[in-house]
Amino acid sequence: MAAENKMTVEEIKSLVDYASRYFMDTLYPLQQRMDDEEWWPDQEFRALGDMGMLGITIPTEYGGQGLSYLAAGMLGEAMAIANPALAFSWASHDNLCLDALYRNGNEDQRERYVRKMCTGELIGGLGMTEPGAGSDALGSMRTTAKRNGDHYLLNGGKIYITNGPVADLFIVYAKTAPELGSRGISAFIVEKTMPGFKVAQKLDKMGFRGSATGELVFEDCVVPAENLLGEENRGNAVMMSGLDVERLLSAPLCIGPAQRALDIALDHAKTRVQFGQPISSFQLVQAKLADMFVAIDNARTYLHRALTMCDEMELTQAGRGEIHKISAAALITASRAGSFVTDAAVQIFGGSGYMRDTEVNRLYRTSKVMEIAAGTQEIRQIIIAKELLKG
Repeated sequence: MAAENKMTVEEIKSLVDYASRYFMDTLYPLQQRMDDEEWWPDQEFRALGDMGMLGITIPTEYGGQGLSYLAAGMLGEAMAIANPALAFSWASHDNLCLDALYRNGNEDQRERYVRKMCTGELIGGLGMTEPGAGSDALGSMRTTAKRNGDHYLLNGGKIYITNGPVADLFIVYAKTAPELGSRGISAFIVEKTMPGFKVAQKLDKMGFRGSATGELVFEDCVVPAENLLGEENRGNAVMMSGLDVERLLSAPLCIGPAQRALDIALDHAKTRVQFGQPISSFQLVQAKLADMFVAIDNARTYLHRALTMCDEMELTQAGRGEIHKISAAALITASRAGSFVTDAAVQIFGGSGYMRDTEVNRLYRTSKVMEIAAGTQEIRQIIIAKELLKG
């Protein structure tokens, strides 16, 4: 899908450089409190709208920036270097909810929600995963929606929902025709004020702490019929059209922390003295640093290729074929790089890296979930293999 604002790569880099300074000055200092207390910086997140950092891929006539997915990915990496947890919430808001709502919503829905999400007045999230429906998100889904006159009644629950405790609205998937299995699912725009909706609990995580994660419960939740997103029983089309983009814009959440881990490992290696010399003079440490750089650069290069491919295609092509394979491969590559690099960084820091209050420890704890979220590594491998075997 071609971007409205066709910036060159150099222009995008200039924008990212400007944004990076803001992220490091404003968002980086929030990390420690977020990690210690699972604290959510509401004002700082909503202020991203004032900075033009929300609605990156949304056309300007709807209040967005009209930029490409490549630009969104590069900005996401810059934010994840400065504050991975806030970047995690940003990706859920800007891609999983806002971009999906714009692409699949009608004009009334766009007018009601999109502009307010671009300004930060409304925060969004995605309600897909359930306690018994993780990798088998469609087949094992138990949340139902039954038409009742001019509204639907939703019953069920979602878990591990990023932005769950803080979002103002969600895209929620529910079965409207359970007898049809995965072909009987619909998507809905659910506001937190709708009767029958509640956040059951805020969850305490190992990493990305401060990016609020919660459990959502629907008990005869009243959702107006006009909040059906797309067609009834066609929620799988809404979901599949966004999964490839989701994976591509999740990859920067692996690369950003890895880059930050390399940066601080380099500084530490230059200043940490053992046996009368900086540990950076030891070839084993040099080899680790070199391998860390190669892993990050490979992941970033592959991701930028995939994001460019995504920008050049029609979104009706998503969920199958080459982009389906490439997006899964991009996230596998990025998440492996994230885990490898943050692990190596802790090793370079030695005993101090094992201390919970250090930045490298926080980065290490952050990296693991990216091998699980947005489809596990194993699911991504299955996607790639299936596409390869079609040839």
